[in-house]
Amino acid sequence: MKKSLYRPTRDIYCIEGKELVGTRIVLCITGSVAAYKAIDAARLMVKHGAEVFAVMSNGTSKIFLSSEMMKWATGNDVITDLTGNLEHISLCDRNTTDMVIVYPCTANTVGKFANGIDDTVVTSVLTVALGSSIPIIICPAMHEAMYYNGMIQQNINKLKSNGVEFLEPLIEQGKAKLISANELLQYVQDNQLISKNKKLRGKRFLITAGSTAEYIDPIRVIMNMSSGKMGMSLAKEAYQRGAGVTLVYGHGSVDAESYLHAPGVEILRVNTAQEMFESVMSKLSEKKFDVVILTSATSDFSVAKKWSNKIESSRGKVEVSLVPIDKIISKVKKVCKYDVYLIGFKAEYNVESKILIEKAYTKLLESGADLIVANDVGKKNTEFGSDNNEVYVVDRYRTVTHLPIQAKDRIAAQILDMIEIKCLSSKTTNLNKSGP
Repeated sequence: MKKSLYRPTRDIYCIEGKELVGTRIVLCITGSVAAYKAIDAARLMVKHGAEVFAVMSNGTSKIFLSSEMMKWATGNDVITDLTGNLEHISLCDRNTTDMVIVYPCTANTVGKFANGIDDTVVTSVLTVALGSSIPIIICPAMHEAMYYNGMIQQNINKLKSNGVEFLEPLIEQGKAKLISANELLQYVQDNQLISKNKKLRGKRFLITAGSTAEYIDPIRVIMNMSSGKMGMSLAKEAYQRGAGVTLVYGHGSVDAESYLHAPGVEILRVNTAQEMFESVMSKLSEKKFDVVILTSATSDFSVAKKWSNKIESSRGKVEVSLVPIDKIISKVKKVCKYDVYLIGFKAEYNVESKILIEKAYTKLLESGADLIVANDVGKKNTEFGSDNNEVYVVDRYRTVTHLPIQAKDRIAAQILDMIEIKCLSSKTTNLNKSGP
């Protein structure tokens, strides 16, 4: 019987813990004198069960740290060049790797990455990882003056706004020193503990939020007071559970770019109901989504005849005619050539709960939706703009789930729980094909 090839990490694998078993980490090493610390970082993660792949430029491997040393530390071949094997794709395409760590990271690499310059094996890996929504962790190491340079701080902030995490260096003796291997390990352990709860990893969500404006003239509009908070909470919860999220956002009180700054979230801003309709239809035709959640308070009517100029107040009485607008929810399953789990929202004002539920079920039947979430914006503490909500969730079998008044974040979490159970479990694969 032939012996299997000896791997240099075999003797240390999982000797200190198993919490990182099944975790695949790409460790990028740039041209810093602190590069030697990557040896300890790699071996610590292996000792806790991680599979580590090292990436380093030719210059780094020749001047600061031998690639053979990193092969010994990780037990895997080290990538120092890109070849016809497309190493940057095989390492960091979507759903291939759990985390990319740059340890240490120079100011040069920060600048290139922030400005889309892709001329080293490390920046190529980072470019693919960012586009694939793989978590990226950067551990800077440089002189203090360089670290606090305004241009470098701008680059760091630019990357942070795109969801890249920075583990801040220790400032002492005029240097921005690399964090210790033990501190990095603790971060990875904490992050992976959270990631293991991401049951929606690899799923795509399309969510609408906010209200739309219908113009009477170039200045005046008709719209409602929807804050967009419910849709934002759902988008954030879906992202935190590992889903890729496309948010189509109209008007609201929440700054979407600040609330949802993450590489796995695409935000499309719209103004009118027609723009909302066109954006949603375009995205449904362009990508395959697993779940569509329509929370937006899109206008039901548009102005039949818009004035091209501002209506003078001296005009006196002005009559405005309204015409109905196509319902987005009624078009979703007609546009999609695949099974999609569709959730709509139904808002009413100051009605009895049984009437609210009946109207929700009627909307479900008319639209072909899988769930309708109904709420009364006329009730105290659940009106437009409130941080709280109370909803009734109605499914195709007329099962009603009441979620009492609570924070919208909690409502979002419970709705996502339902989606995981009813839509994404193997037991309900054909749910979309069944009727009431």
